[in-house]
Amino acid sequence: MRDKVTMECTECKNRNYNTNKNKKVTTNRLELKKYCKFCKSHTLHKETR
Repeated sequence: MRDKVTMECTECKNRNYNTNKNKKVTTNRLELKKYCKFCKSHTLHKETR
């Protein structure tokens, strides 16, 4: 039931992180604040399809 997810920076649109999520528990798209090495700051990263 775990699905592979790619996280994209909302500032520079680079796809920096890969993670897993449980589709039964979290049906919405993930949004996490993570460090972007291209922006050199903590930014919001959203799940892409």
